[in-house]
Amino acid sequence: MSKKEEKTNVMRLLQQARIPYTPHYYPHPDGAVDGASVAHSLGQPVEKVFKTLVTRGASRSSYYVFVVPVEKELNLKAAARAAGEKSIEMLHVSELLGLTGYVRGGCSPVGMKKLFPTFIDESALSQTTIMVSGGKIGTQVELDPKALCELIHGQFAPIAQ
Repeated sequence: MSKKEEKTNVMRLLQQARIPYTPHYYPHPDGAVDGASVAHSLGQPVEKVFKTLVTRGASRSSYYVFVVPVEKELNLKAAARAAGEKSIEMLHVSELLGLTGYVRGGCSPVGMKKLFPTFIDESALSQTTIMVSGGKIGTQVELDPKALCELIHGQFAPIAQ
């Protein structure tokens, strides 16, 4: 295994949980790459590649994670409904590393510093496998969406638009 293809903590956690996954690596010469570009560089349909978004609830003390297709946006009203919050807002990128342990472009729903309530867009159920960040820029893991949901104690909800 080359240095470029080293195992990430996400991969180790999936392995420990005995969840089959396929690692994928893509070039990222200038840092973070948008999700659609990641899908295209990996030769994957965009509806199979998902991004991980972290939000803060109206109470300002609750955090939520949402996993949505890369070419869609998080519907904040639907997300708040799913989370049982009055409203939610996106977490500022400067807070991401300290809260999750991940940087923008490498944020995975697997292996955050703390297990936050997590919601996966229900469109994932129409896919045999989906791809999420492998925990660092340049890495994706492909896995069964139901296995992912079970591992992170998540739930499926209509949250993308």
